Amino acid sequence: MEAMKRGFFGRCPHCGKGRMFRAFLKVADKCPACGEELHHHRADDFPAYVVIVIVGHILVPLVLLVETHLAPPFWVGMTLWPAAVVVLTLALLQPVKGAIVGLQWAFGMHGFEQAKKDRAALGGGLIPAGNR
Repeated sequence: MEAMKRGFFGRCPHCGKGRMFRAFLKVADKCPACGEELHHHRADDFPAYVVIVIVGHILVPLVLLVETHLAPPFWVGMTLWPAAVVVLTLALLQPVKGAIVGLQWAFGMHGFEQAKKDRAALGGGLIPAGNR
């Protein structure tokens, strides 16, 4: 889905040009490029849950593989795995939140209903901000 892809890369789900985030995890009230209102989103804790699942699915098999086949010293595991969790979590949190906001926008959820109706009325094209 294009809106999720745009959100994943931190862009407006509507036009793909404006930045979605005004801070690390703060979604801008509206797109600076097209004026699409983004303040409706209700991502809440869902991005964090998705990131936990992704990081767990990446690291658990890796930890099991390394610890059973290589058996590194204890200190290596105590420094490597927590660092990997922190880095992966911080790297994925904003893209996942952007994708979830894009998903909500595409399906017209949580206040994005009018934007979806406007898109449907115009056949899915871009709607100028002044015409909403």
